Amino acid sequence: MDKNKFAVTPPMGWNSYDYYDTTVTEAEVRANAEYMAKHLKKYGWEYVVVDIEWYANDAGTRRDQYQYIPFGNDEMDAYGRLQPSPGRFPSSVGGRGFGPLADYVHSLGLKFGIHIMRGIPRQAAHEHCRIWESGQTADQVADPSSICGWNPDMYGVRNTKAGQAYYDSVISMYADWGVDFIKCDDICDSWLYRNIPQIPFSGWEEMKMLHRAIEKCGRPMVLSLSPGPAHVDKAWEYCQYANMWRITDDLWDQWHLLKEMFWRCEQWQDHVKEGCFPDCDMLPLGQLGRGFGNEWSCRLSREEQKTMMTLWCMFRSPLMVGAELTKLDAWTLQLLTNEDLLSLMGRTRRGMQIMRDSLQAIWKNVDTETGGMTVALFNLSDEKRRISMSLDEAAYGQTADKGVLYELWDKTREEMTQGLIASYVEPHGVRVYRIEA
Repeated sequence: MDKNKFAVTPPMGWNSYDYYDTTVTEAEVRANAEYMAKHLKKYGWEYVVVDIEWYANDAGTRRDQYQYIPFGNDEMDAYGRLQPSPGRFPSSVGGRGFGPLADYVHSLGLKFGIHIMRGIPRQAAHEHCRIWESGQTADQVADPSSICGWNPDMYGVRNTKAGQAYYDSVISMYADWGVDFIKCDDICDSWLYRNIPQIPFSGWEEMKMLHRAIEKCGRPMVLSLSPGPAHVDKAWEYCQYANMWRITDDLWDQWHLLKEMFWRCEQWQDHVKEGCFPDCDMLPLGQLGRGFGNEWSCRLSREEQKTMMTLWCMFRSPLMVGAELTKLDAWTLQLLTNEDLLSLMGRTRRGMQIMRDSLQAIWKNVDTETGGMTVALFNLSDEKRRISMSLDEAAYGQTADKGVLYELWDKTREEMTQGLIASYVEPHGVRVYRIEA
């Protein structure tokens, strides 16, 4: 299988983390899937992803002390493979795993995904679980020196024949369930070991093991790597073995985090191509945070929300919305369904930064087949300001004195004069123009 054919354009979907943290239930996943099928699918949104600790029977019960409970009560089969918690995912009872839920998501014309942690459960190693179709046990393939600094569930997996057999068995099970998307965590970057060379980070080899297991299973599965920031010097490896990789740590609804994404996108703009998408992280829009104990509405201003959506689309990042979809207001829904903006994610498009300083940034997105171009003027400052760019600068020598500028957010058209793309832009806001003849 050619993994680049699994995602020829940036994946678009919903992820449970930003609203539910570790606590999402089957009923809540179904409700969000139903909303997506009714309101978002026709715009390209298709993945429904259950995020972290779907296997934890006690998830969220000790929030005052832990986000992830050390040595918690996890659901697991005899071969050391984590299973959905039956209390939260009742259709999994009887060894059916996520199969029934995936079937339901598929029946809506959507695709189903899950979050996993790199490695093998510590619980499996402590119980000496047998590896499926292997003469070894979990404690023999586990690497206790390779652990996650923020989640206590797993040990790393040694790069051995038995270690590969473990990943093969897990991915084969996911294929049987009907999984279309895997978000693997603690693998793209590990801050715990970043500067400790004497403890090699096994995640690089585990990325390859996961890739081999997916190739072997016979079912196309998008492989997404987290958390970031990804290492630019390893861009070739990410593209060789995965479809998405996070270029930032968790991104929340704060302007300073959003502003940082401009230089991150600049670093990664040359590595966006079919089947290979640097990932700007989830869109923290709408209602957020209930699973964290404090539900809130997106704290970005409306201008900042437009800036985020525009940058993600100009750059061609995957789009994963973290909101509770059933609570979307009209404003957020129109952000997610702007067809003009979403068209920038197309297969033949390419985005690149033209300029950036402390006050402004200008990006263009070009259709490599037709030559059609869209230009975004971003105001990074705290005051309204005029931002301009000549067509000659934007198009590297293509000149025109006149033309029509179509603004993708307010749907207005205006005449371009003297080959100049210019506008007054609100603080932290954006104006984005498609250049028409």
